[in-house]
This record gives sequence, C-alpha cells and structure tokens, in this order.
Amino acid sequence: MKITAQTYLLLLLTFLLGACQTSNDVAEQPEPPSVTEDSGLAISETPFGSTPAGPVTKYTLRNRNGMEVSVINRGGIITNIIVPDQAGELGDVVLGFDELDGYLGVYPYFGALVGRYGNRIAKGQFTIDGKTYQIPTNNKENTLHGGEVGFDKRYYAGETVRTDSTVGVTMRGTSPDGDQGYPGNLSVAVTYTLNNDNELMLSYRAETDAPTHVNLTNHTYFNLKGGGEILDHVLTLNASTFTPVDGGLIPTGELRPVTGTPFDFTEGKPIGRDIMAENEQLKLGLGYDHNFVLDRNGDGMAPAATLYEATTGRTVEVETTEPAIQFYSGNFLDGTDIGKGGKAYAYRTGLCLETQHYPDSPNQPDFPSTLLRPGEVYQSQTIYRFGVRE
Repeated sequence: MKITAQTYLLLLLTFLLGACQTSNDVAEQPEPPSVTEDSGLAISETPFGSTPAGPVTKYTLRNRNGMEVSVINRGGIITNIIVPDQAGELGDVVLGFDELDGYLGVYPYFGALVGRYGNRIAKGQFTIDGKTYQIPTNNKENTLHGGEVGFDKRYYAGETVRTDSTVGVTMRGTSPDGDQGYPGNLSVAVTYTLNNDNELMLSYRAETDAPTHVNLTNHTYFNLKGGGEILDHVLTLNASTFTPVDGGLIPTGELRPVTGTPFDFTEGKPIGRDIMAENEQLKLGLGYDHNFVLDRNGDGMAPAATLYEATTGRTVEVETTEPAIQFYSGNFLDGTDIGKGGKAYAYRTGLCLETQHYPDSPNQPDFPSTLLRPGEVYQSQTIYRFGVRE
C-alpha cells in the first residue's frame, strides 16, 4: 500500500501522542512504600565475625532522633540500644559485648532471643497428650531458657523490612523435631522494628507440625545511666500479684498479692528500697527474680512496666500482649563478664524486664497455657518505648 505524505504525518502524530500518554501514565503510578530521606529512618548491615554456621551480620536501625538499635543474626541478640538523655547526649543503655566472641561462650543471655521456652521448666519434664518428654536440665535439676543449646545460640537468616514509618529486621529459623528434646518442627520469625517515636517493637511468630510448648522472650539487660548499679532506677510494674517460687525458682502455683510486701511496685519505687528486706522470696531469688502477673483488661497490648533513672532522665515503658513479666535484678552478675569498653559487669549492674508466659506453665494446669498445636500460630508483641523526663 502506498503511504502518502499526509497519511505518514497523521501516523507520526498518532505515535507521538501515544508515547506522551504512556509517559504520563508511568509517571502517575504511585511509588511503593519505602523509607524516604526526610523520614530520618535508616538501616545498615555490617559484618560481625563468623561461626561454623555462617557469617554473622549486625543490623543497625536508626531514627531521626539519633536512637540506634543493633541486632545480630547469631542468637537474635540485641547488642546495643543507644538513646538520648535529658540533655540530648546519646548513650548505650544495654549490657553486652563489643565483639562476637563474648556471645559465643557461656554468658548471661545478654540481649538474646530466648526459646523454645523462656524461663524455667521443673525437672526438665512435661507431658503432652499422655506422652512425657525429657529436656536437658541446665539449671541444677531444672531447665532454663530452652536447655543447653537454646535459641540464644542459634544462627538466623536476617531479612531487612521497611515501611514508610519503620525500619526493621526479621530473624527466621527452624528448630527441628527433637531439638533439645522438644517435639515438633518449629518455625520461628522474630521482627525487630524501630520508629521515630523511639519505640522498639519485638514481634514473635511460630508454627509447629506437632504439639509443643513455646514461650519466647528477649533477655536484654538495661542500665539507663550506662554504668554502675541499677538500684537507684525507679521501677513501676502493672502487677498486683506475683508467682512465689521454691528453692529451685520454680513457681509454687500460688498467685500472691504484692500489697504489703517488697514485691509491690504498683506505685513505683527505687529497686534498692526493699531488695535487702527480710523476706523469704528475696532470699530464694537472691533479690528479685520473679514472675509478675500483669493486670490487664482482655487481650491485646497492655502496660507492663516503666523504668526511670533520675540522673539522665531516661525512661523506658514496656507494653506487651503477654500475660506476665519477669523482673530480674542482675543478682548473678559477678564481674567475670568483661563487656563493652572493657567494663566488668558487676553485681546488679543490669536488670531484665522479660515479657512472657509464666515459668513452668507446662506443669501448672492453672497457669495460662503455652501449648502450641499444628494449625495454630503463636504470636506475641512487646514494645519498649524510650523517652526522657526533665
């Protein structure tokens, strides 16, 4: 077919108009959610040594306020939390090590992901559907924090996550059937996210192919002034009862009111005020190492604790979906762990606020259940909100 000059010009004009329309359509498509430069949120990845399981990576989350949270994929460990004080000076408020080697030996779970079962199980035994399971006993005759090789000693696959208001990292791993004596193949994902409100959220998720017990938590040690004893920190706990323990720190099954006891933190008080009081439970725990039952209305997030340190003005508020919180006053720190900057972590220089289900729940039918069955999803969230008081 012969194309005239007039037809050619008409075709060329049609093509150019179409190209312009296509360009406009592409330009008008919305960008996917991402961290923008003006949000002040960022995440970086740096090498942090290696283990036989693979290289270890440190993921550092940052916000516009200068807050930083670092997590490594060995043990899902929070190695650093850097926050401002009332003068705007930044400081690290958690105990830990400068290098990976410190986390590879025997250490007091600094910052670690704890599982399959956080806290203690009596005599390392529990029964599911008529079958009794024996797990390693690594705390005298009892099991502590999952056994001899708990989740704090595992390697996880790290994956960065970003939204328009948060940065984070997800640690994924699998605990095979029979791992430390626990039944079922358990898949685990824990996501650490930071926003510009100085909120660090830990979101836990797990699924199993056989009935098993799960109680995940984080074992960060806080010291809001960055050093020295924590006895002057003012602690408030949203708990009117706690679970007293026996000589092995296993709950007796009782829920005891805190009123009129050294365990009453409902109004807030310095940790050191009553820690040396003449009290059987304090003697058994060598201080505070007890499960506090949270006062909550229904499911969802509930306030658990507030910690305040006067010389820096720093605060941390804890909210959680869990039914309880373990307050541990660093009674077993003895100066043998040499931490950041060559600092020896002495007696009561750090404290833990571990959101959790109750200790020994697998053997306590009146406690909230920790049993996870196939087809169910274990989900838990905890928020640590950092701030200052003038």
